[in-house]
Amino acid sequence: MSTPALSGGTGLFTGFTRLCKGLAVVLVGGHIAVHFFPSVVTYLALIPARTIPFAWNLITAGYVEQSVYGVVVSTLGLLFIGKLLEPVWGSREFFKFIFVVNLLTSVCVFITAIALYYITRLETYLYFPISGFHGVISGFLVGIKQIIPDQELPFIKIKTKWLPSITLLLSIAISFWTLEATAYLPTIISGTYISWIYLRYWQRKPETKHRGDPSEDFAFSTFFPEFLRPVIDPIASIFHRMLCGRSDASNDGQGYSLESEPLPGSDSIEASRRRERGARALEERLAAERLAAARRELQREAEENVKEDFNVHFDLDYDLYKTKAFFLWSDKLNFIVYFTKI
Repeated sequence: MSTPALSGGTGLFTGFTRLCKGLAVVLVGGHIAVHFFPSVVTYLALIPARTIPFAWNLITAGYVEQSVYGVVVSTLGLLFIGKLLEPVWGSREFFKFIFVVNLLTSVCVFITAIALYYITRLETYLYFPISGFHGVISGFLVGIKQIIPDQELPFIKIKTKWLPSITLLLSIAISFWTLEATAYLPTIISGTYISWIYLRYWQRKPETKHRGDPSEDFAFSTFFPEFLRPVIDPIASIFHRMLCGRSDASNDGQGYSLESEPLPGSDSIEASRRRERGARALEERLAAERLAAARRELQREAEENVKEDFNVHFDLDYDLYKTKAFFLWSDKLNFIVYFTKI
């Protein structure tokens, strides 16, 4: 089954889901509130030293963008990537993914800030306000890697499976040049890793009644170049057994494995189903956009035809009116001439 292009043809700025639009309003509204009321940052952003009394910051920090650049990138990323992922996952699962990734990313950033404080004894790590939706945006890139890994980006010949890795690499490189980018780095790294854990081990699959995505195409080592995978796989397997053993046991009990051996073809079947769902959802969205474009074109042509018909009828009526007026005035003139003669 062929995978449709990401560009999507005519409906680039159409097809945004209601959930994505609502979250975009939240992001823009949060930025406006911070701009006009700077003290709001104290209560909504993640400040590690104040997180214990203000625990809700772990949730609200992800929806508060402090810079114009941040709110523009996050809003556009939410709208354009969201309309690819939400039809595949469903609105409920899509919202759950955002909530879980945002919350756990904030927890990871909080732990990282506390650890850095104890290592360096710099209070900046405790009182620097951290916020932004970029952790979830990084997670969206992992979702694209999962559903359409072999799709090439338009204009540049790069497959979508490399988007998370390229984003991380660029973020790390930029952090060496600007201090502002360093503040985004823990959130981007945590968002990428948390989203991979969620999709790999926790996401429910209603059609298979299983959790996660055990396919080899979505293994942790696939985030790295081919020559590094023999080194990454043993390390990843250690953390896999330490952190995700229960998930494996649950999946084994539901049919992913039999007597400690994976079912033949289970990885390839799940991967092919995932790609088919992604491709089908994209095709349906593109078909809907083409249909809407065709309707708009027909409506425009109909309006032009109505205008042309109106102009033709108006010209005919106006010519007829002038003809009748000419004969009427001619009759009056003849009458006047006759009466004058008399």
